[in-house]
Amino acid sequence: MNPKRRVGLLLGLSYVGFVSLGLPDGLLGVAWPSIRARFGLELDALGPLLVALTGGYVFASFSSGRLLAQINLGALLAASCAATAASLLGYALAPAWSVLVGFGLLAGLGAGAIDAALNTYVATHHSARTLNWLHACYGVGAASGPVVMTSVLTAGRPWQRGYFLVALGQIALALCFLVTRSSWPTVAGDVRDGASRAAKTATGRATLSLPAAWLGMAAFFLYVGLEQSAGAWAYSFLTEARGVGIAAAGTWVTLYWGALTVGRVVFGILAGRARLDALVRGALVAIAAAAALVAFDPFPTASPIGLALLGFACGPIFPSLIASTARRLGAAHAANGVGFQVAAAALGQALIPWLVGGIAQHSSLDVLGPLLLGFAVVLIAVHELLARSASVASSEVAAIAS
Repeated sequence: MNPKRRVGLLLGLSYVGFVSLGLPDGLLGVAWPSIRARFGLELDALGPLLVALTGGYVFASFSSGRLLAQINLGALLAASCAATAASLLGYALAPAWSVLVGFGLLAGLGAGAIDAALNTYVATHHSARTLNWLHACYGVGAASGPVVMTSVLTAGRPWQRGYFLVALGQIALALCFLVTRSSWPTVAGDVRDGASRAAKTATGRATLSLPAAWLGMAAFFLYVGLEQSAGAWAYSFLTEARGVGIAAAGTWVTLYWGALTVGRVVFGILAGRARLDALVRGALVAIAAAAALVAFDPFPTASPIGLALLGFACGPIFPSLIASTARRLGAAHAANGVGFQVAAAALGQALIPWLVGGIAQHSSLDVLGPLLLGFAVVLIAVHELLARSASVASSEVAAIAS
């Protein structure tokens, strides 16, 4: 196959892979009332499923560097999509809630491996612009999931039908990855900048010995926790703490997630025209300013506007930090570093919104704004340390090369 066509094919499959990554996440929120009714569950019974999903996600992401050193990238993606498909079919066929929770662990394993593997591939073979657009595809999938499930339910079909339909799509994608497995490049070698074409993948222990690896994990833990806290609690915050009507609050929450996807598209265009550190730094300052609007509510509608702006500013953070992983850690550590960061992101997604909810339970939802602002300030500090560590590492590499 022509090399350009091959690259285009693999990139297209990567985009579709990230759409498929977002689809199951979008299904659950709409399906949850029906799932509760099917198994006779309480409102807060979702916790065990989220724990199973997060546990599988963290394990697969953290192990991805080691797996990519041993397994062909295309084969790993095919197996991961097959695991995700099996989990979705398991959701649809589960005879008991405990069985469905067990399939949640499999879903987390599949999704975590897909997330880390595709992030590693695009980060080491494509530009920051491409990474931003890759993550915009996740937003497309997450927004499409509710549409699929809502269409199924309004047509009078059971919620299981929605999971079955998405599972069929995952099976088709797994077959595409399987058929093209020989076309996928290695991750550690042949990186985009050609700096370390023959680099071998470092051990996980060696990567964890680097301060920049821990700073990167801290940045992802904080960022994803902030992003998910804003999304998870925005509706309750607007209706209960700011007196916004139900319909209007729902619209603003939709705008928050939509703005995040738009932000990734827009910043993807800008990524090739600005240094990544400067781009992330500007976006983080914008996040802090938006969080301040939410916290202090200086004029009517300031809080919902602040949330929408927060979503837009969040857009480039995750993909831009992923894109600079190889530069910060070196090509040999890139696969491990991406996997560790995705694992830390999954932990932040689970733990920080839970922490925010616990604090709000003992005070009020008014704490959301100050907490978001506090997370933003700490994240700015962590990013500055991360950028400084990357500069030091680059200087040392240049000195050795000379």
